[in-house]
Amino acid sequence: MKKLLCAICLFVGWQTLGAQSDFEGIVNTLTDYIEGSTNGQPDRLKKAFYPGLNLYYVKNDSLKVWSGLSYIADTKAGQPTGENGKIISIDYENNAAVAKVEISHPKSPVPYVDYFLLLKAQGKWTIVHKLFTKRSLADQ
Repeated sequence: MKKLLCAICLFVGWQTLGAQSDFEGIVNTLTDYIEGSTNGQPDRLKKAFYPGLNLYYVKNDSLKVWSGLSYIADTKAGQPTGENGKIISIDYENNAAVAKVEISHPKSPVPYVDYFLLLKAQGKWTIVHKLFTKRSLADQ
């Protein structure tokens, strides 16, 4: 009986470590996004994104699409934006995750809110989809 309990404890412990590793992997990918975009590090930003990623948003009540490659190209190397980012939430299961990040600029009273879909393949978490909006002034 003791051997069975030890085996169960080892299995549960191993599963927990795997979950922490996935959580840390997601945080690391989101950090590459945040720091790459706010610190003027396009190579770091590129590392976080799936190559075919697009960004989706609404402008003048119309759905807009911005290519991820154009977004990365607009990030000027060595030119920080002055923005700050923080991870608001992460939810994941197996190899899929959803995350929410807030990006604020000291000159703007309203931060951006980014929603991400991430997938894990070959041991690496990658942002495959991004939606963004601005927080409403009423939420401040």
